[in-house]
Amino acid sequence: MTLFAERAAAAVPGFALTEENAVTVAGICHRLDGLPLPIELAAARLRAMSPEQILERLTDRYTLLTRGSRGAPTRQQTLRLCIDWSFELCTAGEQLVWGRVAVFAGSFELDAAEEVCGEGLGPDELLDTLTSLVEKSILIREEHGSVVRFRILETLREYGYEKLEQTGAAVVLRRRHRDWYEALALAAEAEWISARQLDWIARLKREHANLREALEFSVDDDPAAGLRIAVALFLFWSSQGLYNEGRRWYDQLLARESGPPTLDSVKALYSHSVMAFAQGDLQAATTLVEEARTRTADTSDPLLRAYVDCADGMLALYSGDLARACLQLDIALAEFTERGDQLLQVAILYPLGLAHGLSGRTDQAIECHERALAITETHGETMYRSHSLWALGIAVWQQGDADRAARLLEQSLELTKLVRSPRVAAACLEALAWLSFERRDALRAATLMGAADGLAQSIGSAAVIHTNLILYHEEYAKKSRKELGGKAFDAAHRKGEQLGFDAAIAYALHEQQADTSTPAAAASTRLTKRERQVADLIAEGLTNQAIADRLVISPRTAQGHVEHILAKLGFTSRTQVAAWVVERAHD
Repeated sequence: MTLFAERAAAAVPGFALTEENAVTVAGICHRLDGLPLPIELAAARLRAMSPEQILERLTDRYTLLTRGSRGAPTRQQTLRLCIDWSFELCTAGEQLVWGRVAVFAGSFELDAAEEVCGEGLGPDELLDTLTSLVEKSILIREEHGSVVRFRILETLREYGYEKLEQTGAAVVLRRRHRDWYEALALAAEAEWISARQLDWIARLKREHANLREALEFSVDDDPAAGLRIAVALFLFWSSQGLYNEGRRWYDQLLARESGPPTLDSVKALYSHSVMAFAQGDLQAATTLVEEARTRTADTSDPLLRAYVDCADGMLALYSGDLARACLQLDIALAEFTERGDQLLQVAILYPLGLAHGLSGRTDQAIECHERALAITETHGETMYRSHSLWALGIAVWQQGDADRAARLLEQSLELTKLVRSPRVAAACLEALAWLSFERRDALRAATLMGAADGLAQSIGSAAVIHTNLILYHEEYAKKSRKELGGKAFDAAHRKGEQLGFDAAIAYALHEQQADTSTPAAAASTRLTKRERQVADLIAEGLTNQAIADRLVISPRTAQGHVEHILAKLGFTSRTQVAAWVVERAHD
């Protein structure tokens, strides 16, 4: 921004950074990847345009930035010529790899580059070329823990992709990219019930932008491949509370399905319905389950029927029809057990145990949860273990053992910290609020309820989503309000809402007092209501055009909002915004 201000003052004497133009200037700098030459060229445009007009027109940066200082070398007169010059200084091999890596979104790791970009190159040739591109500042080397990733600035990526298109190989490379990320998602799904689960979650987080890129390409190129990716990502999306994103992809890809039902299409309907349940969208979930029933009405495939039975049982559970829930889930469990599928067994034992517990059959509930825990603990799994510990805590609490219930809920929270699941954290915080009131601490109960509501709202859900548990929420909220008084209850609830993921869990585990002075809370308050809407849509993976269509605004206005969000939050990419939205309660 300092460079922009200096060059702007040279172009337009008297120009200075002010509170009014600082956000716009920051948006320009972010849009230009912080590169000095493009920033200088943009500043020169102030002779004829305002900062706001420059930001609006930066969609095609090469056209806009066509004039720099007349005294500069020809190669530095325009952004395009500058990058052309850099490209010409590269060897043929470097030019080839520059174009190929442009299919990656944001950044990538060596194994992905080897598979997607390595055709025709020797064993060490690709690595050597990537290294030389780093040395020439075309790629940026970044360390993520023990992993090295390569990032390409968006300006250079667009240029590289244009060169790739000129070779006629763009579609082939994008298919290789899609195939690689399909294999990655399937591998993560296959190893979900294992000690590698947290490693897979971390990898998929790092690859989030590339997974979205693969899905976007598949929608028109190969919807069946896209559906396979989306089905495999169900566990990841669910673990991170990415329900809106998952549901959007299922909507798009299922709409392109035709012909008899396939395993992937039925799994997608099941996954879609579970995500709708998790957000309390019973109407949409009901429609999806009915569609699954209709599509499989004539099938004799027991596996397809088992998925529908499972979805039907979940519908009954969330609707409060506990007898039907137990019946349908038992049928599905028998099929999955016969097949020896531990992932599906664990996925069903959790809601089945919950249905038994809510029906008053706590012994059967505990048996289901302990069976699930036996599988998950043996394999070092984390996510489903946290689910089962929460549900087991509810069951033993209903038996009257509040102390054991608290220990189980706290164990669930310890695991939830590792997975970083807002959904499970909210459920645990809510249950601990009930226990706190029973222990005569209404203030703590109100704070925990607020924390649960805050996390749930961050993923488009509610703290309590099971019909048969809502009465407890209402009862303890009413009792806490009565004991504290309306103002004190609301103040404690607001404090809890603002805690965020990490602080809320630390408070629940008695590791620290409630403290809302977190960077995420401060950042959230800086965004306007419309900017928060746009940030949520970025997290769903929408493009600027799609955001504009959704909010009924112009694409340029949508782009302006995106740039303002990046500037206010200090981010450089949409991926960072998406991660912040998902974790804004705990970043």
